[in-house]
Amino acid sequence: MGKTSSKVKDRYNAKVYEEIKVRVYKGEKDKIKAYAEQCGESVNGFINRAINEAMKQQAKTNSTSKVKTKSNDS
Repeated sequence: MGKTSSKVKDRYNAKVYEEIKVRVYKGEKDKIKAYAEQCGESVNGFINRAINEAMKQQAKTNSTSKVKTKSNDS
């Protein structure tokens, strides 16, 4: 198997992904990493899952409140 150069990987990552920098208080990074590992995830995977779950929950809450508002207007 050939090795993919770092430049090729960097070009692919730049094309496919966006980056977000997250700042946490000292000591929190290790806690997050340990928790992610307990869940069988990478830190990146854990953060992405947490964001997606929060967005889905918020969307549910927003759609529920819109439905209630519409039914209350009748």
